[in-house]
Amino acid sequence: MDELGMYLHLGFRHIMDWEAWDHILFVLVLTIRYQWTDWKKLLVLITAFTIGHSVTLALSTLNWINIPSALIEFLIPITILFTAFSNYWVKTFDFKSKYPLIYFLALFFGLIHGLGFSTFLKSMLGKEESILAPLFTFNIGLELGQLLIVSIILIISFIFVSVLKVKRIRYVQIGSGIAIAFALNMVLDRIVPLIK
Repeated sequence: MDELGMYLHLGFRHIMDWEAWDHILFVLVLTIRYQWTDWKKLLVLITAFTIGHSVTLALSTLNWINIPSALIEFLIPITILFTAFSNYWVKTFDFKSKYPLIYFLALFFGLIHGLGFSTFLKSMLGKEESILAPLFTFNIGLELGQLLIVSIILIISFIFVSVLKVKRIRYVQIGSGIAIAFALNMVLDRIVPLIK
């Protein structure tokens, strides 16, 4: 496998790794309110998240910004909590607003997640003369993995809402509640290293 292919694979594997399940959980709470028919809205949402994490992934990997990893690891479950709680405000699923709050949350929280991705990538790029091409291909790998996760979530949503006839609002609330429980546990685990 050539070097760029290796970074593409690393990006894909990193987002799909269960050790990175905090990122998977965030994508879940970000997209659980949508169905296949909302694909245009979902595309804007995922693009906003991608822009956010691409910016800070690049800035941090290039050492233009440096934020302690313990703080980033603490903030990631906070993004999950905030996004999951925002799902409880959804009462209808017509999504008529041109620029709903969830788009801005995705962009802003993407900045935090990009810093989390960069912690892993920095350790891999130590010997590289130029990091731009590896950074770009790693990010593409992340996006491919993210699109796979979104597709799996949409399939699960379709099964519950369309096949099993679970009320959509109930499905979103239950899924968000499960995510909140996991995120709270992560916050408690990660606050200790932060305050030491």
